[in-house]
Amino acid sequence: MRTGWGDARREGVHRSPEGGLLDVLGVGAMVLDTEGRIVLWSPQAEALLGYAPAEALGRFAARVLVDEEHFELVLRLFTEVMRSGEAWAGVFPVRHKDGTSRLLEFRNMRLQDDRGHFYALGLAADGATLREVERDLALSVRLVDQSPIGLAVLDHDLRYLAANPALERMDGLSADGHLGRRVGEALPFLDSDAIAAAMREVLRSGVPQVSHEVVGRTPADPDTDRAWQVSLYRLDDSGGRVLGIAVSLIDVTDRYRAGAEVERARNRLALIADASVRIGTTLDLEQTARELAEVTVPELADVAAVDVLDSVLKGRPGLTEGPLLIQALAIVAARPNPVVEAADPPGHAAQYGADRLITRCVRTGRPVREPYLDAGILARIARDSRSAELLAEAGAHSYMAVPLIARGEVLGAIDLIRTDNPLPFTEDDELMACELAARAAVSIDNARLYRQQRETALTLQRSMLPRDHHDPVGLEVASRYQPAAARYEVGGDWFDVIGLRQGRTALVVGDVMGSGINAATTMGRLRTATQTLSRLGLQPAEVLGHLDEITADLDPPFATCVYAVYDPDAGWCRMSTAGHLPPVLVPRHGAPRLIDLPAGAPLGVGGVPFSDVTVPLGPGDRLVLYTDGLVETRDDDIDSRLDSLLRLLRDPDPSLEESCDRLLRELRAPADLDDVALLMARVRG
Repeated sequence: MRTGWGDARREGVHRSPEGGLLDVLGVGAMVLDTEGRIVLWSPQAEALLGYAPAEALGRFAARVLVDEEHFELVLRLFTEVMRSGEAWAGVFPVRHKDGTSRLLEFRNMRLQDDRGHFYALGLAADGATLREVERDLALSVRLVDQSPIGLAVLDHDLRYLAANPALERMDGLSADGHLGRRVGEALPFLDSDAIAAAMREVLRSGVPQVSHEVVGRTPADPDTDRAWQVSLYRLDDSGGRVLGIAVSLIDVTDRYRAGAEVERARNRLALIADASVRIGTTLDLEQTARELAEVTVPELADVAAVDVLDSVLKGRPGLTEGPLLIQALAIVAARPNPVVEAADPPGHAAQYGADRLITRCVRTGRPVREPYLDAGILARIARDSRSAELLAEAGAHSYMAVPLIARGEVLGAIDLIRTDNPLPFTEDDELMACELAARAAVSIDNARLYRQQRETALTLQRSMLPRDHHDPVGLEVASRYQPAAARYEVGGDWFDVIGLRQGRTALVVGDVMGSGINAATTMGRLRTATQTLSRLGLQPAEVLGHLDEITADLDPPFATCVYAVYDPDAGWCRMSTAGHLPPVLVPRHGAPRLIDLPAGAPLGVGGVPFSDVTVPLGPGDRLVLYTDGLVETRDDDIDSRLDSLLRLLRDPDPSLEESCDRLLRELRAPADLDDVALLMARVRG
């Protein structure tokens, strides 16, 4: 046998004790007595749930880890496990020390010691981490089983641990026939000494040896020399422990066919790697769909379209009877192509009858591949006769639809059409498209869920903001709320105008730290509390002091706020701030200036007193309150941004409404990542 390897030294392999699967999963263990008290608590449980042993041991597990709404269920499950001795496994929400609720994967079982005493053992792992490991494992298994390249894994003694179907066919030996044998024992016709020496060198150095040519015979074809390109890689786990060696083989007997196969394999692996980087870069649904389409063009198709069920987009999963209403999210072509005109435009929803190929793909959850297209098939692809004519004019000759499935639910499909590539779609193309669709579907589903959550938070927040200001005494008021760009979560910015006794008016602007539904909910609770406290006749500093105590018990537990009370009879405004940017006073005659207020600490910090400042306000004077989203950016200094705000306020607008619009137009960008609340008040003449 001839090989491309030189001599290799035979040395031992360093082993590391860390980096196993359990370390990745971070499985926490806890033991309870028959009363449900925690008697044993592992370091992994502390890392998972935040409670140190001293905080957990001896306490009732339900009181420490379970929200009250789940008490009855968890006690029933605990009682059943202790009574029957049967294990229970499932997903359960558990309260972390920081107050958040986390979904953990649990396995509970009954234990018995040598004295006959019973205990309950609970093993827990983070559900998201477990799902990620499962997805990665499933993907790895699928790639190995479906790869056209022969793949094998050998241990430190160079004995086979695994062989994929492609290798079985090459060697003429079943996977079981490989297991436990060395290369020379499984394949006696090969120069096993040179191969073993190369493997030991790779084990020692960790440096792969790639694409070495090997010529010999195997039981699959014992009378003919065959050629392979063999590559060797050392396998290390995340902790650096050497697991063994991976071997890949490509049959290069027929140079032309083998060369083409190698090139295709490399392109496909590159496409998968490219997809991993390019798909799901943001949580924007349309962009994620476009990223998927762009990955497939032109490597896999000349035109790609991504379509999603309208019911999925609207949060109503599941397939309905009759025609399907499907919305186009993205379409990408390698060049200007009539196929784009024939397809449904992005953002457009259309009904798809039962005879359409995409309907069959979505309803069955299986790919549909038509290697060759005729007039009848084109009619089942196109939305109407004109679209079918455009497909024919473009030279569409091969079609494939692959379902987008995430978390067991069919979201939609990706349509692939070839016009310029003369080859029809093959089974290998179908497998590759399925791989890409499986990767992208999770990203698309995440973007869909994020959009729903964002819209829910935005609806919640807007429902809590004031709809009108009821013309406060002596003041003209205008306000704006503008959420962050679509790809960012809604924050907790708010404003309020509150009528008080004796004709006074409270002006409030605040910003809850954090984003999403929690921030919007906290904002609503703080706004309600502010309204209640305002009507007690308290000074601004006293109101903030009470809000400080209230905020500490909320989630998120921090917020900034500026609170001002205008007295039209006295002609002054008394205000106080809690870590908020200073308001702007715009005198009727004079330059705008930032009001010098003691900054104070954000609400929720606790223990920091607040102070009042009284500012005279005369007819025509304006007061501007705002959140940091109006002036803060990633690239500019805050002082320069505040200067820009003051500069814009020097030029008065005909109305406060126009002033609000101009400030947002000049200071905000469409892609800004923070919400903004803006409140302007002008003293009437």
